Parts: sequence; C-alpha cells; structure tokens
Amino acid sequence: MKGVVLAGGLGKRLYPLTKVTNKHLLPVYNKPMIFYPIETLVRAGIIEVLLVTGGENAGDFLRLLGNGKELGLKELNYAYQEGHGGIAEALGLAEDFADKGKVVVILGDNVIEKNIFRHVVAFKQQPSGARILLKKVSHPEHFGVPVFDNGRLVAIEEKPKKPQSDLAVTGIYMYDSHVFNIIKTLERSDRGELEISDVNNSYIKEGTMTHDFLDGWWIDAGSSPDNLILASQWVKETGANNL
Repeated sequence: MKGVVLAGGLGKRLYPLTKVTNKHLLPVYNKPMIFYPIETLVRAGIIEVLLVTGGENAGDFLRLLGNGKELGLKELNYAYQEGHGGIAEALGLAEDFADKGKVVVILGDNVIEKNIFRHVVAFKQQPSGARILLKKVSHPEHFGVPVFDNGRLVAIEEKPKKPQSDLAVTGIYMYDSHVFNIIKTLERSDRGELEISDVNNSYIKEGTMTHDFLDGWWIDAGSSPDNLILASQWVKETGANNL
C-alpha cells in the first residue's frame, strides 16, 4: 500500500507566517510540520509516498525532504498542483503513482499522538471501498461531520452550521483505486474546489465506506495560529514526536 501526503494551499489562516513559506514547513515543536504526517505513514509500514504541493515554495520541500530516506521512506515522489482546486483535486494527481492499488491519504498539517497501524491493517483486509477515521472534537462545525442513522453512517456534511454529532472526519483517508474514477465525476463546490466530502459521500452511497475512531489526540496544526501553538505543546508534553 502506498501513501499520499497533501501539502498544498495558500495557508491564509496563518498569514503572515505563510507570506514567504508553505504552512506545512512551519515548525511544530522541534520538527517541520510536514515531518509528522510522513512519519505517521512510515510507522504504519507505508514507505512509498507521494507528496502533493503547489504554490511558490514547492521547491522548498525537495530541499528539506530530499529522497525521504532520512524519514524512513523507500521512495518519495513529488507532484505539483496548479492552482488551489481542493483536496480531491490534489488527490487526483496521485492516480499514476497509486498504480491501481490502495492508498492512505493524510493531510500535511495533521499531527496525531498515536499511530494508525491497526487501521491500515484493517483496510488492507477490506476487499474494496474506503475507510475514514473519526474523532470527537469541541467544534465539529469546522470539519466534515459524519451523520448516523441507527448507528449506520449515512452521510458526511461539510462544515455544517448545526452539526448532528460532535465527531469530525480527520484528515486521514484510505481509498481503493475507484477513488480516481469518483474524482473525475465531481463538480466544483461554491468554493471552486473538488471536495473530499463529496468523494466520501460517493463511497457511502455505494455502501463501501467503513469507519473507525482514531486513537489518542489529533489536531490540524495548520488551521490557525492557536492550533499551531497547541500542536507544539501537545507534542512536547506527550512525546508524540518520539513514537
């Protein structure tokens, strides 16, 4: 199984920190932010990774990460996303890299306390479809929120004003190769983006989406200055960077 790290975007919510650099290159405690999602994949046994980025600072990732061997990777590939067309559009660039196999996708600003090894094993054993990881949060309206009917996942609402649960879809997704066919059918949202929630809802409608709950804490460190600071504090206090 291969991994995809999505590290594009303008980082407007962290401006002016991102005026001269990509947000995923900002420090979280004692490492660049981008190290954490890559290390999450490596700890799950995924050592072939594609990093998708964009903007004016894309070359900085190559200078920082090189061939990825220092982080435990066997192979590190790069793809460039022109414009800012959303997470699903960025994932679409990984079709050739995936080579008709399953992929584990993680957003470049996601920092977690534990690891996802057991979830990756479960997805390997899943015949087809997709798998998402959920986490209880204090402000679900900032995320994609799962909707359940008698315990069955029936939809994901993107940043709902009135969330139907206190759960969020974390920025860790697992897909079979059908994901690339789904992406090609998507229409752009009001934000002009191809939304990852639309991808997930397609799998839900097909009845091939599974879900589980992420162990330990989770934070999207690049969503605000407060979260950037909080991520550093949590990593320092829990030793999450040394797992």
